[in-house]
Amino acid sequence: MDFKKYVYPLFLLALAYLLFSSNDAKLIIAGVTIFLLGMVFMEDGFKLFSGGVMEKVLKKTTSTVPKAIGAGFVATAIVQSSSLLTIIIISFLSAELITLSGAIGVIFGSNIGTTATSWIVSTFGVKIDIAQFALPMIIFGVVFRFKDAKSYQGLGSILVGLGFVFLGIAYMKDGFDALKSGIDLASYAMDGYLGVLVYVLIGAVATVIIQSSSATMALIITALVTGQIEYFNALELAIGANIGTTVTAILGSLSSNANGKRLAVAHFIFNLVTAFVAIVFLYQLASVVTYLSDVIGIDAGDYGMQLALFHTIFNVLGILVVAPFTSYLVKFLESLFIEVRDVDKAKYLDDVVINVPEAALEAIKKEVEHLYDNAVEVLSHALLLHRHQYLGCEDITSVIKHSDKDIYTDINTFYDTNIKEIYGQIIYYATLAQENMSEEQKNKVYELKLSCRDIVESIKYVRELQKNIRIYLNSNNEIMKDEYNFLRTEIAETIDSINDIRYLEDDLDILSSIELLKKEVDKLNLIENGKIDSLIRTNQIKTKMATSLINDSSFAYEISKNLIQTASVLWIKDSDIQDLRESS
Repeated sequence: MDFKKYVYPLFLLALAYLLFSSNDAKLIIAGVTIFLLGMVFMEDGFKLFSGGVMEKVLKKTTSTVPKAIGAGFVATAIVQSSSLLTIIIISFLSAELITLSGAIGVIFGSNIGTTATSWIVSTFGVKIDIAQFALPMIIFGVVFRFKDAKSYQGLGSILVGLGFVFLGIAYMKDGFDALKSGIDLASYAMDGYLGVLVYVLIGAVATVIIQSSSATMALIITALVTGQIEYFNALELAIGANIGTTVTAILGSLSSNANGKRLAVAHFIFNLVTAFVAIVFLYQLASVVTYLSDVIGIDAGDYGMQLALFHTIFNVLGILVVAPFTSYLVKFLESLFIEVRDVDKAKYLDDVVINVPEAALEAIKKEVEHLYDNAVEVLSHALLLHRHQYLGCEDITSVIKHSDKDIYTDINTFYDTNIKEIYGQIIYYATLAQENMSEEQKNKVYELKLSCRDIVESIKYVRELQKNIRIYLNSNNEIMKDEYNFLRTEIAETIDSINDIRYLEDDLDILSSIELLKKEVDKLNLIENGKIDSLIRTNQIKTKMATSLINDSSFAYEISKNLIQTASVLWIKDSDIQDLRESS
């Protein structure tokens, strides 16, 4: 019997019962709901307001684990959304913008960053009439959301989100205040390690149900300051909330790619170790909190702020325990969720990576590089060459002369299995990704799409060229054999030069190399340079041979030109240099 389909209806029935049976419960549940809605608005607002700044900062600040931890902490503390950060990090991993160790560091840091919610709620939410600030924030936020500029819309969403968060806290506080007159939850307090385990479990389950550790912590703090739960039980609930958020992450990763699953496992291991340490040393940590509270001026009776301090301390302690073993954790995670990709499938693009414009653009670029590499393979085979024979070779002409054995490659079949599907996926995902991109990013994606077209056209040209290469390399006419070897040499040298260009660091060096290469391939214009006329006049080739050579030299020229254009799009990074390339 499948119980899963009954879970959601039963949950709705239980929720409806609570809402209609108790006004106090209704206030608390409404508070949690409004708080969660506020978090959603804030997350969406920061996406619009930052304009990709956070993505750029994260990309540059994750080269080492300590830097990644710091970046994760700051980013989460500002945007108040570890889920948004996780989406960005998984996208960056998929696009190979950051390493797995850097991603793990960000996740570690985000755990400390989430404690900012505890400090906000304990400092402002329960000490002042925070609801009086909520409505003006919501009103101004809505006004800003009607502006055309995305930065104003983002700011408006942030203000609306903050307003709802404050309003949610006020509702939760009022609900617990009212509840105390009827039911005193503190009377159910449990001592000893049995009580620890029970309350840790309650905290974990609550977070799984609410799907937000921040909302759970807000709920715990408001219950604590209204006297509905004991201080030590609140500490235990906070530990449980940390465990519960990993369950949420694991459930969310089930539909994610391998990188998402690896990060969810890393998150689970980190929070489980952190929770274990916090449970074992609970009373010692509580003593440390009491001591530090006195040092930094937190009142002895201010249990809300002491809970926020405890929440921060045990997350920092978790990092001190787990971070030194990051390299071992990376090795373990890399052995999990190994994906065997088909040759006809995209390597870098999926439904996860396209959610973040910066990562999506990089993933599309890498996928076009993947398409280019596949194309170079079939182009080489059509020229009766293997790539290892001529790439990096100083005398390609000699290699060409000694490589006249047919490599039986069916270009149509190769196109269907190694090119067509990847090309289609690039176009599909690029179209979806453009919805969230800036105009500059959209223009870059457009150029990458054109590069895909150039690559595909080159394969179609070489399919025509291949037929006559096979014919004339086996003919008795040495002149035609030399001419077709010349075409083979020019294309091979173009591919070899592009392979060198690919690894140059300086954009100006790349641009100058490309300009020289363009002049070099002009040799393939056999009509303009008069070579065909000379061969016909001296009766070295027949008219049928001449027309074949004219057509095939044109194919060779177009192949080389397309590959050079693709190289300039893929490997010139600076937009100003790109503009210079286009003007030339």
